[in-house]
Amino acid sequence: MFRSVRHMIYDLIEWRSQILSGTLPQDELKELKKKVTAKIDYGNRILDLDLVVRDEDGNILDPEQTSTISLFRAHEIASKQVEERLQEEKSQKQNIDINRQAKFAATPSFALFVNLKNVVCKIGEDAEVLMSLYDPLESKFISENYLVRWSSCGLPKDIDRLHNLRAVFTDLGSKDLKREKISFVCQIVRVGRMELRDNNTRKLTSGLRRPFGVAGTSGCF
Repeated sequence: MFRSVRHMIYDLIEWRSQILSGTLPQDELKELKKKVTAKIDYGNRILDLDLVVRDEDGNILDPEQTSTISLFRAHEIASKQVEERLQEEKSQKQNIDINRQAKFAATPSFALFVNLKNVVCKIGEDAEVLMSLYDPLESKFISENYLVRWSSCGLPKDIDRLHNLRAVFTDLGSKDLKREKISFVCQIVRVGRMELRDNNTRKLTSGLRRPFGVAGTSGCF
């Protein structure tokens, strides 16, 4: 309710500025005033406040100059218009919810949460650890890689993420669940010199990426 009222107040502020600018033609000014009064009546109804009875031009009716019957009929018309607006918005919201539920039902999605605790592999240099989902029957990866940069000291390069190496593989739909087998594959890429024993810096072989190892599960789902 707070968000709804806030949006209505923003609309009223904007429309008030347009009215005070004095640049609108008479027909547009008249329509804008009707929008303002309709918005105010609608907001009062949402907040359970009194309904203000108005004439066709949006002006408040004076009870001392308007008959009781005219006030009653104007009140009926105003109440009916507000109720129609409430029912219309309720119907639109229901249609949105139904369409959203139908969309999710037609295309269900699942996710796989991965929490990396440690990498036990004697490399001697920095490395990149890449994790992904793989279909062994089709011989292809079905997800993007989750990359963790591992230092030669046996710790993550980003030490602040030591106990927070987590990833979520999302958008796994019905097609993925129907696969006969899905494997979780971890690839290790060594980043450094061409050879571990190469100490000659003049060869400029530092920073090279070379495959070092791979591991995988027999079936993930």
